[in-house]
Amino acid sequence: MGEYVVSLYVLVLAGFLGYEVIRKVPPTLHTPLMSGANAISGVTLVGALAVAAGGQVAVSRVLAALAVVCATANVVGGFLVTHRMLAMFGRDR
Repeated sequence: MGEYVVSLYVLVLAGFLGYEVIRKVPPTLHTPLMSGANAISGVTLVGALAVAAGGQVAVSRVLAALAVVCATANVVGGFLVTHRMLAMFGRDR
């Protein structure tokens, strides 16, 4: 029971810290930050695929499959948003 409380504490603390960091990012840094988040989501995607492939329990496979879907949506959406934002700075054709 103690390790669950510590894990919950770390999750809540990471959530608050992430919120505060993202909230204070100026708009000019949004595109580079989005590119970095895409790289992190790519690592998450690889980890989720590894868990989905080697999961012994059905619940872990289902959660890993859900993680694969969420990470894939995050990576694709992030690249689309980054591409669109960078296109705004290109010359008109």
